[in-house]
Amino acid sequence: MGEQYFARRPASRRRPAEFHVSVRGHAFRFRTDAGVFSRGELDRGTELLLAALEVGPCELIMDLGCGYGALGIVAARLSDGGRVILTDVNERAVRAARENLSVNGIANAEVRLGNLYEPVAEMAFDQIVSNPPIRAGRDVVDRIISDAPMHLLDGGSLWLVARTRQGAASIQRRMAAAFGTATVVRRGSGFKVLRSAKKEK
Repeated sequence: MGEQYFARRPASRRRPAEFHVSVRGHAFRFRTDAGVFSRGELDRGTELLLAALEVGPCELIMDLGCGYGALGIVAARLSDGGRVILTDVNERAVRAARENLSVNGIANAEVRLGNLYEPVAEMAFDQIVSNPPIRAGRDVVDRIISDAPMHLLDGGSLWLVARTRQGAASIQRRMAAAFGTATVVRRGSGFKVLRSAKKEK
């Protein structure tokens, strides 16, 4: 893959691409670029997570490490009256995600540049969704999990997808340690979708 997609300023030469995809009965058009995760297609992990994701009306949702914005944009379309905040440390990804909000006519979402939860420091969400950057290292994935409860409303959920052979079981154990429970809600194509809910007080 060469350059890592979690670099703040990708140095790779820009290679814009565009593809069309149907998700949950809705048509989407996504623009991507070199230096952004899964350029040119909807990756299988994201596809599986989107098939499993349960989004209600009027929810506040975070797409953490949004890349070009597929998770957050689909969630914004599915949550009638909801609002989505997409975040990424990669400036090129943020630019692509903002373009994709526009080309898909998504008015109930915004993209913020920054690392992990820093752009939403004081906020709490109904749902946090992420296809975590496993190649960024265990510490990054640990922070996504360990800091999630303080950014979730009571009853809110963290949704992650991981390759079965690249640490899904380990991630499930870490989610269970942080939340008390972690469930495999969908599996397929060598991936597992994991969900943990914050207990209601």
